[in-house]
Amino acid sequence: MLPKITNNLLNDVLEEIRIFVEDIIESIGVHGSAVPLLRHVLLAVVAVLLAFIAERICKYVFVPLILRLVKRTQAKWDEIIFDQRVLRTACHIVPALVIWLLMPLVFYQFPIVQEVLTRLTAVYLTVVTTRLVVGIIDRLRYLNTKPGNSMSLYLKSFCGVLKILAIFIAVIVVVGILINRSPVTLLAGLGATSAILMLVFKDTIDGLVAGVRLTSNEMIHIGDRITMPGGFVDGTVIDITLTTVKVRQSDNTITTVPPLTLVSGMFQNWKGVQDVEGQRVKKMIYFDVRSIRVADDELKQRLVEKGLAKTEDLQGEVVTTALFRHYMEHYLAKREDVNEKMPLLVRQLEATQAGVPIELYFFLREKDWIPYEHAMADILEHVYAYANEFGLKVYAQNPTQ
Repeated sequence: MLPKITNNLLNDVLEEIRIFVEDIIESIGVHGSAVPLLRHVLLAVVAVLLAFIAERICKYVFVPLILRLVKRTQAKWDEIIFDQRVLRTACHIVPALVIWLLMPLVFYQFPIVQEVLTRLTAVYLTVVTTRLVVGIIDRLRYLNTKPGNSMSLYLKSFCGVLKILAIFIAVIVVVGILINRSPVTLLAGLGATSAILMLVFKDTIDGLVAGVRLTSNEMIHIGDRITMPGGFVDGTVIDITLTTVKVRQSDNTITTVPPLTLVSGMFQNWKGVQDVEGQRVKKMIYFDVRSIRVADDELKQRLVEKGLAKTEDLQGEVVTTALFRHYMEHYLAKREDVNEKMPLLVRQLEATQAGVPIELYFFLREKDWIPYEHAMADILEHVYAYANEFGLKVYAQNPTQ
């Protein structure tokens, strides 16, 4: 009942405007065939003027008022969604609505012109409304106050899907308006060609699904260091979208990787290193099996004199590799850059054609790349320098040579 009353009231207002314009024309003495032309010109000017005034009132009266009301509320979501850019985009809808309502009044004697302009106005309304919806969706991803975490990435991916869906619906509506067909009919017709669309947009759809999987499963985050087999990706993630993952390489170049490559392939995320108090070192040093022997009295005495072993550790028959392993464990435990609270092990593995491997397994406190490499190099150099003190020879060539 209320919409009918409102519609009748609007028609009465439009009729009063038309009569008022005709009275003005008659009062200035215009008669004959010039009356309809002048009437349509004046009505068009009035319509444009009213649309302009409505847009100004909306932009300079209602927008500041809404912004003030939003700032007074305790909620934060309304300040994020209803910002100045979104509200000004909404103001562009108002003049189009005014033109839409005044169209029957202005061109009531020219139905063809009225039909064409009505369709163009409807297209404009659809485009501007879509811009408003996309703007609101863009603001939704800022609802989370912690950028870079999993929720922020999930919101960003979800908003990307919503924007694509909104634009797709807008295109269907615009096409339906231009060809004078119902958008519902067009959507039903697309169902028959869905197989062709799936084939044409296969890569795009796969990329979108991979992007959603990548973010929703928290496989990577902004700031994570990732590496991939082959070495073409080794850097820090700086941006994640539904279709691309941007990685800043160690040489400051930026590599763009499709999410499908990360999801379907294999990559290594070094985030776990940042979550613990140390970065793992796992190195193997190969010794010549012919240099491994039971320590004699001369060697034991030399090790004690140089402080490389204790007398109580040299009782009975002791193999040189065992002495070296014990020495390296004590050496690593005493270094300040080694986290002694995490696993620390020096062990011997099964002999190979390249020699007898001794594995160093420990965690360095340094996580940054350059200090980490320097500390690891210092330890390995110490191994190479002191192995000879235990009578051990590091393998440096193929045993067959």
